Amino acid sequence: MPAEHRLILRNIDQPGYTTDLECYRRHGGYEALKRSLALGTVTGADGTSISAPEHLRQEVTRSGLRGRGGAGFSCGLKWSLVDRKSGKPIYLVCNADESEPGTFKDRQIIHKDPHQLLEGMILACYANDVHLAYIYIRGEFMEGARILNRALREARENGLLGRNILGSGYDLEIHVHRGAGAYICGEETGLLESLEGKRPYPRVKPPYYPAVLGLYLCPTIVNNVETLCAVKHVIELGGAEYAKLGTPNNTGTRIVCVSGHVQRPGYYEIEVGRVTLRELIMSPDLGGGLREGRKLKAIIPGGVSAKVFKAGEKVKLKGRNRDGTEAEVSVDVLDLPYDFTTLTAAGSMSGSGAIIVLDDSTDVVDTLANLSDFFAHESCGQCTPCREGALWMSKVLRRLTHGGGRRVDAEHLLHIADNIPGGRTICAFGEACSWPVQSFVGKFKDEFEARGAKDEAARTAGTPAPATDARLAASPDARPYDG
Repeated sequence: MPAEHRLILRNIDQPGYTTDLECYRRHGGYEALKRSLALGTVTGADGTSISAPEHLRQEVTRSGLRGRGGAGFSCGLKWSLVDRKSGKPIYLVCNADESEPGTFKDRQIIHKDPHQLLEGMILACYANDVHLAYIYIRGEFMEGARILNRALREARENGLLGRNILGSGYDLEIHVHRGAGAYICGEETGLLESLEGKRPYPRVKPPYYPAVLGLYLCPTIVNNVETLCAVKHVIELGGAEYAKLGTPNNTGTRIVCVSGHVQRPGYYEIEVGRVTLRELIMSPDLGGGLREGRKLKAIIPGGVSAKVFKAGEKVKLKGRNRDGTEAEVSVDVLDLPYDFTTLTAAGSMSGSGAIIVLDDSTDVVDTLANLSDFFAHESCGQCTPCREGALWMSKVLRRLTHGGGRRVDAEHLLHIADNIPGGRTICAFGEACSWPVQSFVGKFKDEFEARGAKDEAARTAGTPAPATDARLAASPDARPYDG
């Protein structure tokens, strides 16, 4: 497809391409690993001699690769922070707990090209002197776990894992660990707690930065599936060549998930920053446009924890005049390039790469109630602002969707949401549950107030409130709040 630039997805979905090792090798698989293990001593950019692992780390830094899991943190910088002087073993954990609603890219790689992930992992492990690594996979991905275990078995049988990999003297073992389906395990320290067999409470940072005190309180690297696959292509192309893809500070390719009210929902690989939201949604090669007769209402650009954009919204961004001086420019949200930097500057984020499109048939009150129920259910409960705030937002929205709303509920929701984030919780879940409320209510306040006013009028007139869900309507939590 012309709008795509397939690198990680180059072979996926090609006729006859299978998940077995032989097929992967026929398509050039494990060649980057062979070359890397045979490198020996390398002359660095400054003319000094460096080891092959150090050379690989420099290539990843040079590539500008940023994590594809959500935060967009520099992969090379994350690797450079690892404590290599403690004498403790270094671990690598692949975060395959893809649980952000609207996100479905990593599971495609696992289901259709597992050896690409394994090669990326082995390269990352070799670069960082790791001898034991784990793939933490979401519990619901049962078939994905079976596929990965089969691929690991093939790799061991062919000398690509275990002792003395390909005769290089390098030893590595990788194990698959299935989680229990908790959204909080997408947070790296919560994941590590779960991997250790404990309740997945995120850890306080500092001091528990994974690069210093991670798995078993040893230095640990946590990268997600797509990031580790990208490492394979960085090594294959070279850091400088990989950095030519995408845009400055937003290099390489990225897999995005387009879903919701579009003609062609699916996963697409694009150069970062070279495709706009408009193209991702409207291009016949990508989202394919809205359903017939419908108009755009809103876009969630990076998974449901990202702040929503309203159709027609203009955002202020820093630009430059013709003479080079800085200026502020107004940009329609549809014309924003899809990259980490621009979407953050516009007040949202690219997050997990999940773009959810909402047309004018969407009831935003019902939509936000659904999202808030999810966050209330998935809070680990460790921090009071998150535990109580997520639940209260869900209760208020449940009232609004079951005939018990009030006009002031819009302000009440904002008041709750504003008191959760801002460093009051250990991890970013507090922000994740409050941002949708802040943005949906802030940008569609009239619809929330209208729903509350309608319910108030019905109660004044003595008209029974409609119950769309008998179970919820019978629940005490669904009754009007009179506080």
